[in-house]
Formats: sequence, structure tokens, C-alpha cells
Amino acid sequence: MTVTMHDVAAHAGVSVKTVSNVVNRYPHIRPETRERVERAIEALGYRVNITARNLRTRRTGMITLAVPELSLAYFAELADMVIRAADARGYTVLIEQTSASRQREVDVLRGRQQRVTDGLIFSPLELGQDDIELFDVPFPLVVLGERVFDAPADHVTMNNVEAARAATQHLIDLGRRRIAVVGAHPGEVVGSAALRMRGYEQALADAGIPFDPALVGEAGAWHRQTGAEAMRGLLDSGVELDAVFALNDAMALGALHTLHARRLDVPGDVALMGFDDVDDVRYSVPTITSVAPGREQIASAAVELVLERIEAEGSGVAVPFRRVVPDSSIVGRESTGDVPEGGGERVVGVQPGGEEEVAPLT
Repeated sequence: MTVTMHDVAAHAGVSVKTVSNVVNRYPHIRPETRERVERAIEALGYRVNITARNLRTRRTGMITLAVPELSLAYFAELADMVIRAADARGYTVLIEQTSASRQREVDVLRGRQQRVTDGLIFSPLELGQDDIELFDVPFPLVVLGERVFDAPADHVTMNNVEAARAATQHLIDLGRRRIAVVGAHPGEVVGSAALRMRGYEQALADAGIPFDPALVGEAGAWHRQTGAEAMRGLLDSGVELDAVFALNDAMALGALHTLHARRLDVPGDVALMGFDDVDDVRYSVPTITSVAPGREQIASAAVELVLERIEAEGSGVAVPFRRVVPDSSIVGRESTGDVPEGGGERVVGVQPGGEEEVAPLT
């Protein structure tokens, strides 16, 4: 005979509601109660009828994560963390790669996947402030990143300006004065490049170091190749430099390749700083100092926010929109001389984030 939730409840000596909460992985359950129910589930061989549960709740138990490019380590690692956070709450994640296509991003917001998922976590790259009306959607939505602010949705972003300022200040504190940037997007007003450049310029101004446009290396897509090319362009220009701040780690790895090819010692001749703290920078030679933007906090906050929206649907309770900015830190490694060769890594600075309720633009 099929084992039911009532059978599990009787075996564990708890209510059916408690069994339901354990099965659906609600967090606010006493550990000893959860353990008792899980033992009963295992002993009886109970299996959740997913189809029946979804029909009853009118939910699929799935959410969509839409990101620009999974070949970039940052988004691949973020997706892994979102999947883990969702799994802990009993949800499955469907991954949508938009490939930095405006039309595909528009399609995501028009709900192409909402027939099979309950909510969307979305990192836009091509859409911006002029497209804010597209974000007024009839399903739970959490926006990631820095392209769109004040949308009618929850928002998880980075501490970009302050983190970039702190990264540049760290290079200054190490005695570097000719600090080049790799990855600038000329004319950009919002977005990661613009915000990180703002932090870079603030740190220079605070230290009384004049901004030199000759030290700014432009790049389109933030890949290893564009980082290597931008670094090559800076060196070919003959500009004097003693440090490089790459606006993401992929470009930092590309810049490091060019510096090696030109027989420049890192960090002796040129100190190198990246941004994102992806796993690859722990295994480069030398290992690369990077800004850790709080990726795990970004993933967990995004999942919690979208699930709150899903669970609040139909309740009649108005939940205010929230903006979450995670803590960021600088992880010092060999490329800036923060640790000796083969010496591991150490956190050399932390920039606190925060959370606030936000009112969308009207």
C-alpha cells in the first residue's frame, strides 16, 4: 500500500502539518522534530507525490535563473550557489542563458518560462533604466546586478563603488601610484564598469593622485582575451604603470598572461588586482588578489527573496520590495605581495553591505 503523509505523522508522533513542513523544507522547525520526521520517512519509505503537490499548491517547485553567460566563471559559480540554496528549500532551478541578447532578455521578462516555473531570478546585461517598465511583471521577480535600479522588484546588487575604491586604495597603500585599469566601458553611466570606475577614481582623488586617462584600458565583453588585449594596448602605448586593477577576474587572468609574455614580474614590476574572486585566481601563477563581492550571500538572498514572493502570492499580504547589498572584501594573494609565494591568502579589507526597503520609481 502507498505510504501517506498521515502514516508518517502517526509514526513520528507529530501533526500532518509538521510532516508537510519538513517535506517542503521550511526552515523554522526544531532540529529534533525534523530528525524524528525524517527517520519516520526513511523507515516507512514515504515518497512525495510531486504532481499531486504541484496541483494542490498550483506551483511547479521550480524557479528560473537567467544569466548572460555561463562560460564566465562568475556566473557559473553563482548558478551553482543558487542551485544549492534553492535545493535546501526544496526547489529546482531552471537555467536560462540570455547570451547578452536584448531580445532574449525581453523574452525572459515576458514570461516565456513562467509556464513551468514559479519565479525568476534575473541578471540583465543589455536592458537598462530606459526599460524599467518591462520589469513590472505578474510573477515573482528578483533582479541581480547594476544595470537596473528602482524596478518594481526585489534587487540584489554589489557594493561596486566602495569595493572598487577599497581595491584601488589597497594598491595605493602598497606604494603603487601609476595604477592602470583594464575593462573600462566609455560612456557607460550604470553598470559594473561605470560603478567600479567611479570607485577607482574616488580612491585616486582621496589620495591626491591625478586621474590619467592614458592608464585606462578599454574592453568590450569581459573575457580573458579582452583583458590580454587591453593590457597589451597599455604596454604598447608606453604609459608608465606599476599596478593594474582589472574590473573582473577573467580580464585579470588575461592581463597576467600578457605581463608574463612581456617578461614583467608580478608583483615586483606590476601589482595586479582582480574583481569577483572566482576559483581560477587561486590557481594562477602568481595567485591573484581579488575583490570577493559576497557571491554566496547574493545567491542565498536572491533565493530567499523570490521564495518569499512565491509563498506570499494569493495571501493578500503586501510585501515591500527590498534591496540587498552583500558585504564585500579584498582577498590578498601573491599578485600584490600580500602573502609570500606559496603562502595562501588573507582578507585585507571588508566593506559592509546592508538591506533596505525600496520604493520603485513611479
